[in-house]
Amino acid sequence: MTTLGTPLSPSATRVMLLGSGELGKEVLIALQRLGVETIAVDRYENAPGQQVAHHARTITMSDPAQLKALIEAERPHLVVPEIEAIATPMLQELEAAGVVRVIPTARAARLTMDREGIRRLAAETLGLPTSPYKFCDSLDELQAAIDAGIGYPCIVKPVMSSSGKGQSKIDGPADVQKAWDYAMSGGRVGPGRIIVEGFIAFDYEITQLTVRARGANGDIETHFCDPIGHVQVSGDYVESWQPHPMTPKALAESRRVAKAVTDNLGGLGLFGVELFVKGDQVWFSEVSPRPHDTGMVTMITQWQNEFELHARAILGLPVSTALKSPGASAVIYGAVDATGIVFDGVDEALQVPQTELRLFGKPESFTKRRMGVALAFDADVEKARSQAKLAASKVRPRAA
Repeated sequence: MTTLGTPLSPSATRVMLLGSGELGKEVLIALQRLGVETIAVDRYENAPGQQVAHHARTITMSDPAQLKALIEAERPHLVVPEIEAIATPMLQELEAAGVVRVIPTARAARLTMDREGIRRLAAETLGLPTSPYKFCDSLDELQAAIDAGIGYPCIVKPVMSSSGKGQSKIDGPADVQKAWDYAMSGGRVGPGRIIVEGFIAFDYEITQLTVRARGANGDIETHFCDPIGHVQVSGDYVESWQPHPMTPKALAESRRVAKAVTDNLGGLGLFGVELFVKGDQVWFSEVSPRPHDTGMVTMITQWQNEFELHARAILGLPVSTALKSPGASAVIYGAVDATGIVFDGVDEALQVPQTELRLFGKPESFTKRRMGVALAFDADVEKARSQAKLAASKVRPRAA
């Protein structure tokens, strides 16, 4: 039996989010609807999630001393990592000491915060199909890896980054230096190690949202959302839709791979498992032990969206991954570099039938920073995609 307290009282159930961007904001809202007291932590003030939480804290989350001091001062029941750049060894230390429970586990947070840990787990420990890969610490090692068998074309990524930062495709020798330099600039914690992957000529890529939650008998059960298709540009998602059509064999294999990875990581919560698909073949790409950016489409497609699923699962509550309607999402970029921007055309966007908007409230805009998302539903997923993109195009950010 799960017992939940009352916020801002001695009986409160307290949950701390490490990372309070647009995804964290929706998790915080879902938790608050269940009467949870929330603590939103980010590296800058007035992050989206901090605007809606009971408490807002600003620290450098990759600094072990700052992270430990905050957790010991706040004493949350659960710590929920929402970004990669966190001092995860400190989370493991605090979890081992019984100070706090980390979602899904401190080990999972450590393994998935960088591409090396999770790729080695998937390919070398679990034996799951992945693209060929090598890890490199220098430009010379990158070139040697390409020459030794990775070949052209290939993909280069920092081992720790998000939203496609530092990711690029190498089509030939002339691109190697540029890709290395870009990867060095895009890492979450500064220059360092990269992964180079052989290119898979896949038909499409999906996100398989996978939920580990307690069933009626108390045992952990695995639930799958309908597959989410998405388009990425330079590794950054620009639109997504659900459900994405798959052959029965490909769907079964995607869920086998997702379950193998999430079973190993353990704990409770929602995982975003990224997969490449060609015909009936499926390759593991990455996993995030938290809601996924492409999964924002579930705010209009599912009875319980990915954020509600995460909140319910981590609290030990029942979940349902049932689809409400096919639908789609399209990103709204900042378009300008400015603080405190304004948005024109919101009324025009919402005149597009069967659409919704989410404007994230980020205090600072960049040309390619995700500042909002348009959502659309329709029985025809292709029509939903068109409507979402149309609505997104109507929103015009500008400097105030």
